[in-house]
Amino acid sequence: MAIEKIANMSTETLAQLIIQIGKIGLWVQAIGVLIILWLTFQIISFISLLKRKKKLEAIEERLVSIEKKLDMILKKRNPKY
Repeated sequence: MAIEKIANMSTETLAQLIIQIGKIGLWVQAIGVLIILWLTFQIISFISLLKRKKKLEAIEERLVSIEKKLDMILKKRNPKY
C-alpha cells in the first residue's frame, strides 16, 4: 500500500520527501552526538570524583591516626586528661 503510493508520487514530491527525511536524520544524528558528549563528560566527572573521594578518605585516616597519637601524648603528660 505505502509502496504503491510512493511509486505513484511525482518525482518532485518524492524529492521533497527525501529532503525532509534527510533533515530529520541530521537532527537525530546531532542529538546523538550531544548525548554521547554528555555521557563522556559524566563519566570523566564520575572518575575524578572517585579519585577525590579516595584522597579524602586517606587524609581522614591520617587525621584519625594523628589524633590518637596526640591523645596518647596528652594522657602521658597530664594523667587527669
